[in-house]
Amino acid sequence: MSSLDWLVLGVTLVAIIVYGIWKSRGQKNIDSYFLGNQSMPWYIVLLSIMGTQASAITFLSAPGQAFTDGMRFVQYYFGLPLAMVVLCITFVPLYHKLKVYTAYEWIEQRFDLKTRTLTSVLFMLSRGLSTGISICAPSIILSSLLGWNIFWTNISMGGLLIIYTVIGGTKAVSYTQTLQLIIIFTGMFLAGWMVVHLLPADVSFTDALHVSGKMDKLNVIVTDFKWKDKYNIWSGLIGGFFLAFSYFGTDQSQVGRYLTAKSVKESRLGLLMNGLVKVPMQFLILLIGALVFVFYLYFSAPIYFNQAQLQKVYNSAEGPQVKALEAEYDALSLVKQTQVKQLSAAIKSDNPGQIATAKQALHLTDSSAHAVRAKALSTIKLASPGTDTDDTNYIFLHFVVNNLPKGLVGLLIAIIFLAAWGSIAAALNSLSSTTVIDIYKRLINPNGSDAHYLRTSKIWTFIWGVFCIAVAQFASGLGSLIEAVNVLGSWFYGTILGIFLMAFYAKKTRGTAIFWAALVAEVIVIAVFMMDVISFLWLNVLGCVLVMMLGVMIQWCINLFGKEKPTLAE
Repeated sequence: MSSLDWLVLGVTLVAIIVYGIWKSRGQKNIDSYFLGNQSMPWYIVLLSIMGTQASAITFLSAPGQAFTDGMRFVQYYFGLPLAMVVLCITFVPLYHKLKVYTAYEWIEQRFDLKTRTLTSVLFMLSRGLSTGISICAPSIILSSLLGWNIFWTNISMGGLLIIYTVIGGTKAVSYTQTLQLIIIFTGMFLAGWMVVHLLPADVSFTDALHVSGKMDKLNVIVTDFKWKDKYNIWSGLIGGFFLAFSYFGTDQSQVGRYLTAKSVKESRLGLLMNGLVKVPMQFLILLIGALVFVFYLYFSAPIYFNQAQLQKVYNSAEGPQVKALEAEYDALSLVKQTQVKQLSAAIKSDNPGQIATAKQALHLTDSSAHAVRAKALSTIKLASPGTDTDDTNYIFLHFVVNNLPKGLVGLLIAIIFLAAWGSIAAALNSLSSTTVIDIYKRLINPNGSDAHYLRTSKIWTFIWGVFCIAVAQFASGLGSLIEAVNVLGSWFYGTILGIFLMAFYAKKTRGTAIFWAALVAEVIVIAVFMMDVISFLWLNVLGCVLVMMLGVMIQWCINLFGKEKPTLAE
């Protein structure tokens, strides 16, 4: 990057930290630290919810996901708007009525302490692991740009983030996310515009879309039903609904965002607007990836997008073999450049025969290039066994660094950092609140002062930050980060949602039955995932249904063979 890029990057990041700390001044207790004194208007709630959900993984990995697999990933979000409507009707009024700090306080009131503790632990496991993956995203950028060791990069990125999260609390998170998203949307719009602008002069935006469609990258709707297919309209609507309902309704990183609202109405407005905005936003981000794919048809793409790692392989014993494969790949790229022009001309002339011929030729050459790339990746793996050869996370980064003008590169890199910090800060804040409210204050020290709990909250924010940095050290080999983080969430979200739904609607089911139902359901969910019999989105449905079915069955057995003490709610 140029000096101007580093200046833009540095000034943007420092300004965000200072702004967040300044906006959060005057904290005196955990009410201000975790709930911001419930003073946030709906538009701050909306932007905070979006900022928490839209991590660096969204902006770094999603374009690469569309580049490699097309835009069908957007179906993952189709169940979200419906989930927002149901959530606003059911969970939101109750949370505000109970005046809770965390969603899990309600679980004890309805069931018992052990069920509340189990639910809290399941959340902390899922969110702690996912946050570690999120920390890895900006670290990938610096390690790729500068050739830094990713171990130390994770530590430095996580350390900077911990500073303003520990000091600022939820106000710092909410207000910085608002500013972050304004910068993010501006930068992503400029990135999309630049992709089209950098195409040959005779290739318009419409032409690029036509070519992308012919290369199967605009596969937004997939109607074929297959249990193992990760992204189709059925898994998106049904599995995506359960995942979104659990994420926004039971995950403290999101519940904590709308609990800061002034009223139930403000919380509902924030959530409903999120339901309206999220799908189009994700569509446009994926569309950028589809356009980047077209860009690399007209211009040569690298055989491996992680350039820092590729340079290391050049110096190994396998270096000459990789370079030979790279030369073969580049030759095929030149053929594709000619063929894509022929396809574009055929599309403009609206000649079906020529379109079919040009499309088939381009697909064949692209398949040959994929075969050469696969050989190169195997050789890279041989040269460096610990290397992750899935370079999805580096595709958009490579385009930004190597093709955008000075200054804009720094802004786009800053955007990815800001997105990371926004979501990770919210996660650390929620992990701290759950630990202090649901574990420490409830089980260890129930009689502490407000000052003591505030101090303890900051300490636990720091501890969770260190834990997430440790997880990040193992995340760089997980392939597509946006897919990895959603798979991980699907291990737990169905079970947690099942607990909450039983709390709301199964009035005769008590704590012991739900506790054991949740434990058994979680084991089954993990086992089904390991057997790879269904795609990860269906795990959310499976976990939820298992908790409800097993809960009813176990309660029936308890009623038949023994007695259980009634809960406080009864």
